[in-house]
Amino acid sequence: MSDTPKRCGFAAVIGSPNAGKSTLVNALVGEKVTIVTHKVQTTRFAVRGVALAGDTQIVLVDTPGVFAPKTRLDKSMVAAAWSGAGEADTIMHVVDAGARARMIHGGAKSGDSRMVEDDDRVTEGLKKTEQKAILVLNKVDLMPRDQLLAMSQELYETGVYSEVFMISAKTGSGVPQLREFIAGLMPEGVWHYPADQVADLPARILAAEITREKVYLRLHEELPYASMVETEVWKKLRDGSLRIEQSIIVERETQKPIVLGKGGSAVKSIGEASRKELEEVLGCKVHLFLNVKVDAKWMARRSHYKDVGLDFDV
Repeated sequence: MSDTPKRCGFAAVIGSPNAGKSTLVNALVGEKVTIVTHKVQTTRFAVRGVALAGDTQIVLVDTPGVFAPKTRLDKSMVAAAWSGAGEADTIMHVVDAGARARMIHGGAKSGDSRMVEDDDRVTEGLKKTEQKAILVLNKVDLMPRDQLLAMSQELYETGVYSEVFMISAKTGSGVPQLREFIAGLMPEGVWHYPADQVADLPARILAAEITREKVYLRLHEELPYASMVETEVWKKLRDGSLRIEQSIIVERETQKPIVLGKGGSAVKSIGEASRKELEEVLGCKVHLFLNVKVDAKWMARRSHYKDVGLDFDV
């Protein structure tokens, strides 16, 4: 048994939508604990992933992206991001270095300017709260080193960063070094979770998130952002399998045929992909039944916020 005292603390991961925060959390944990899609603002509430580094347990808080909020849901998500940062022992600000470089050197893609604006919004927010963060330049694998060094220098001079790391969350480059550094910042204390637990998310919500990921991956170009998934039935059967019934909720009647697909092909494909992953995650056979509902006011229903820990009254 090691004589080294145990350490445990919280590390918040903040940044613009689609900067790679969820991919980084999954890479640090070593397993998938939060969903990842092409769609911006996929993460809607703080998801906790648990990473181990020797005698240290790091509770990673994957927060919703920081952006200019318009709807009630947007405001609740941004508030959740800053709340996660405020309660953490350390903060990582993940920046899509490629997007920033394209804005400076040309070749900008759709969404790059908004991403840079959101990053600057995070920097200003850190200044206001007088919090120091670790700057994590992500997606650096295809960038010239001189551009990276100039970018890190420019951002470091804002005065809100204590360290700079250059990584690729997708390939894992630089991630072990970042994990070790974060571990060294954690305070002494007992572990909050068992050694084999990699996430802190109720199974019903995790199941809904997995299906929502499959919806976005299958329909990300056709279906707008305003959709959600709700787990309505969770029943353990005698043979040890699970019966899960979920509703995919959209805002308009015209969106329902998109989710269903021709002859039900889209929802069938979504269900098959979700069921397969649920069986891997839950370790048992899953009988998954999907329904598509239209609820024009789902974003205004308090219950949808409470279920995932968002503040309805922000």
